[in-house]
Amino acid sequence: MPGRRLPPLSALRAFEAAARLRSFKRAAEELSVTPTAVSHQIRALEEHVGVRLFERQTRRVALTAEAERLFPVLRDGFDAFAAAIEALRATPQRRALTLSAPLSFTAKWLVPRMASFRQACPGLDLRLHASDDPVDLRAGVADAAIRYGRGPYPDLAAEPLIENRFAPVCSPRLALRQPRELPAHMLLHSEWRHPTADTPTWRLWRERAGLAELAGLDVDAGLRFTDESHAIQAAIAGHGVALLSLALVADDLASGALVQPFGPILDGYPHWFVRAPGPENAELSALRAWLRVQAVGLEVSE
Repeated sequence: MPGRRLPPLSALRAFEAAARLRSFKRAAEELSVTPTAVSHQIRALEEHVGVRLFERQTRRVALTAEAERLFPVLRDGFDAFAAAIEALRATPQRRALTLSAPLSFTAKWLVPRMASFRQACPGLDLRLHASDDPVDLRAGVADAAIRYGRGPYPDLAAEPLIENRFAPVCSPRLALRQPRELPAHMLLHSEWRHPTADTPTWRLWRERAGLAELAGLDVDAGLRFTDESHAIQAAIAGHGVALLSLALVADDLASGALVQPFGPILDGYPHWFVRAPGPENAELSALRAWLRVQAVGLEVSE
């Protein structure tokens, strides 16, 4: 389809205003330009279409027959433009945020709570960016993030959201009752990307439990997972015993899909709510408030 051969929009606007008001001066006042500018625009339009559009009279201008044909088309067109733009202004714009969070936290903590989020923040759309790699919040990759770590984060606005504690959990089908029964079961491991001396691992748990001499308990053997949510699913399926964040499996413990047969419980690092420094807008405040409400009641006792 060939392109439209239209004169400049400024010329069409000048003509429509002058034709409607029957005055170059009044058209100029409406368009916030000079009468001379309106006259130039209309002359340019006349040259483009090749016909005269106005009869210049002493105190007013009169439309030629050609202008009488053109005017209603432009008037209706500009009226349609105005109505469409006003409708857009009247349409409420939905607000949206992107929240980045680790894979396991997204799968086991955020996703099950999305119905609650929609109820609490009905005008806010949330995009979940699941990644174990920290995103650049200053670059706008996400509006906020959940991070697991020691903290603090001096280059970000941060506050602890959930205190994590780790303990052995398994399916009730294993009928596990006491630590000395562990050698009869497979250990499930979540691999840590940057482990430290106080990272909650089976080796540290065995030390805290005083089971260093327990025969047959090989804390380096078993199934290993790079994603903690997969270790959780393996534990639910009854494949073994996992050392997991009790906050992440709180729903599974409450439903009976998992049990925590014994301690000791190891302290982990918090999950933090972080964002770029600076004033917090209403959307971020609403998200943070909802997260804090959801985090209430996750404290774990021995």
